[in-house]
Amino acid sequence: MATVHHRTASIDALEVFYREAGPHDAPVLLLLHGYPTSSHMFRHLIPALADRYRVIAPDHIGFGRSSAPSVDDFEYSFDALADVTQKLLTHLGVSRYTMYVHDYGAPVGWRLALANPDSVEGVISQNGNAYEEGFVPEFWAPIWAYAADRSAENEAALRPALGREAVEWQYTHGVPDTSTIDPDAWEHDIALLERPGVDRAQLTLFGDYATNRPMYADVQAWLRSSGVPVLAIWGKNDEIFAAEGAEAFRRDAPGARIELVDGGHFILESHFDEAVRVIREWRGSF
Repeated sequence: MATVHHRTASIDALEVFYREAGPHDAPVLLLLHGYPTSSHMFRHLIPALADRYRVIAPDHIGFGRSSAPSVDDFEYSFDALADVTQKLLTHLGVSRYTMYVHDYGAPVGWRLALANPDSVEGVISQNGNAYEEGFVPEFWAPIWAYAADRSAENEAALRPALGREAVEWQYTHGVPDTSTIDPDAWEHDIALLERPGVDRAQLTLFGDYATNRPMYADVQAWLRSSGVPVLAIWGKNDEIFAAEGAEAFRRDAPGARIELVDGGHFILESHFDEAVRVIREWRGSF
């Protein structure tokens, strides 16, 4: 098994934790995690792909083992998360990469691509939205309400999303056999979400999520103009980002490979071998 390195880099006086494996001169796979997790979600994927690729998986600021400054000391926005990620890539000397985006990782990745379109060699979207069709209305309604009005009432409606029941649900919903999900995954996330001040940071990001929707038209135009290869591998039972969000990539990336897996939001926990097989086949084709 490949050796995985666990490192930190100082970016704008913040400590950014990242996992890295594989030959330094190999094609780069940049793995961008979502909510409520961290690079921990890629703990098995990294060594599985590191024989052919240089795999880099950072923790966003406020997540995992990266710095989690207070909302008074850091602007928690998707613009800011993307800015830190780009600075990490520059620090690591990475100018070309295939991105794997999941959940929050998608709007971070789209910002990287729009800022430096030629840097992206390929896109793997695993339940990472770029289309309105992907939003499950019942899940997103309280987030849109909070984005429009950050009232105490709307905040109270969102706070359960930070709790144990909601985090565990993200891992288990839509999974035919929940015994395949390692409970250590959600316990890891819960422990780090409970750090002082992280609740305010996460609420601020909930409120900022609405800024991603106006960007989709530009992302779709980039997909059309660049012809970048796309793999959308999706838990088809996801009640956060629906399978229609995967199918929509065909409109702007006609050659996209769409793989719908019989799982939920975290298919690397429930369908790991299938995901690795598909990723290796797809990335090995160009």
